[in-house]
Amino acid sequence: MPVRWYHILLVPSILTAQTNQPPSPAQTITPGDVMRRVSIIAHDSMLGRDNPSRGLELTAQYVASEFRRAGLLPGGDNGGYLQRFELRRWSIDPGGSAVELITLHTRQTLAVGSEARYVDGRVPNSPIRGNVVLLSGPLSAGKDLRNRIVLVVLDYSKPLPPSLGQDIYRLAGAGPAAVLLLSNRDSATFAQRLTTAAQSRLSRHTAAHEDSVAPILEVHQRTLGPLFADLGIDPDEIRQASRTVRKAVANVTTEVRLAVQVQSRAELPNVIGVLEGSDSALRHEYVVYSAHIDHIGLTPGQPDSINNGADDNASGVAGLLELAQAFSRPGARPRRSLLFLAPSAEEPGLLGSEHFTEHPTVPLKDIVADINMDLIGRNWPDSVIAVGLEQSDLGATLRQVVEAHPELRMTPIPDRWPEERIFYRSDHYNFARKGVPILFFTSGTHSDYHRPSDEPGLINGEKESRLVQLLFHLGRAVGDRTERPRWADESYRQIVERK
Repeated sequence: MPVRWYHILLVPSILTAQTNQPPSPAQTITPGDVMRRVSIIAHDSMLGRDNPSRGLELTAQYVASEFRRAGLLPGGDNGGYLQRFELRRWSIDPGGSAVELITLHTRQTLAVGSEARYVDGRVPNSPIRGNVVLLSGPLSAGKDLRNRIVLVVLDYSKPLPPSLGQDIYRLAGAGPAAVLLLSNRDSATFAQRLTTAAQSRLSRHTAAHEDSVAPILEVHQRTLGPLFADLGIDPDEIRQASRTVRKAVANVTTEVRLAVQVQSRAELPNVIGVLEGSDSALRHEYVVYSAHIDHIGLTPGQPDSINNGADDNASGVAGLLELAQAFSRPGARPRRSLLFLAPSAEEPGLLGSEHFTEHPTVPLKDIVADINMDLIGRNWPDSVIAVGLEQSDLGATLRQVVEAHPELRMTPIPDRWPEERIFYRSDHYNFARKGVPILFFTSGTHSDYHRPSDEPGLINGEKESRLVQLLFHLGRAVGDRTERPRWADESYRQIVERK
């Protein structure tokens, strides 16, 4: 085709338009911006963002200001970006706590702090009394355990199954009055556990009295010899038997008394911003991006005492803010709304996200997915652990997104350390147990984890920017698809808590 004069006139303007075309929203997520945000959040002036601390409050204010700058709607309480919840520091009061077992001929009282230790669960306002069910083998729930004191015979002289902790919590949440773990630990190990149990704990203000899990205590069998002899029970014989034991024990009742000492109370912040979806039919549903803002504070007695938490989790919060900024660009918002959640008190037990999922500022039934980020700035440059790949069809959506964006050179891989149980160790877990499908992204721990050496200079901003771009495309795909994400049946049965 011959070149005409008007073609010549148009060529410069076409080239100019192509050259000046703004980058796609995902491409606004850059290594420089990631590193700038990490350096702010993990600065020495934040003093490790402990729960509670001035540094944590400064971080919450910074995140809220960035949400406001990105044009997000306030998603917290009272028309603001913050959702406050109470955190209290407390310990078990040995003077008011004991486990008492009574038969026709014996009464044995185990002092909590020397012969028994509190593990977890609610602390009742009045003594718990009940008949005893002896249990060994699979720790399955059942109507026979409701309102009973369950005495679980464990053999600590052998390797314990990896799922034991989860099984005990599931058992304790299924209706017994209390769960007692009969221990045969050696004296030194048990004494060490007693010391740990006596340390103060952090929990939300309702946790000690209204936790849905029955109180769990470990009691040592060395002091119960006369009682077992009276009942004709040999715990060592039960441990060696191949068969399961599950039976009510006649002629014995148990009383559990627990009391707490409260050392302090504080109000902590979650930070929440909302970007309204573009589709009037779907904007009442939400895709959540989450990343916790807190860390572990100071470690006294070291030349550098500040645990800056650059990777844990300034990297995740930087990703959260980059996503909020990218989605605020014209034409970027998906059909569904996006909720950006920056909870605190993740480190002492996922307490901020627990509060949000129990007191959501949008209907929990309208949250279709949670995409959680925790430690995403280190380790392998071209891969990231994605927890939850097989739990729901979010895994299939992620694979499609990865295939559509090979330029990002980011490969999701399954959990490399299942023994670390990371599925239960970050904020996505509270969404999953409430029935919200999740994907959790982490690059895993390293030698600087929970140490002052977790510094901003060690973050790979180039790797993180590519990962966060991938998560932009993932959230866009989940937000635009007509169907809600769906659980795999078996994962739903195993994970989602029963009402």
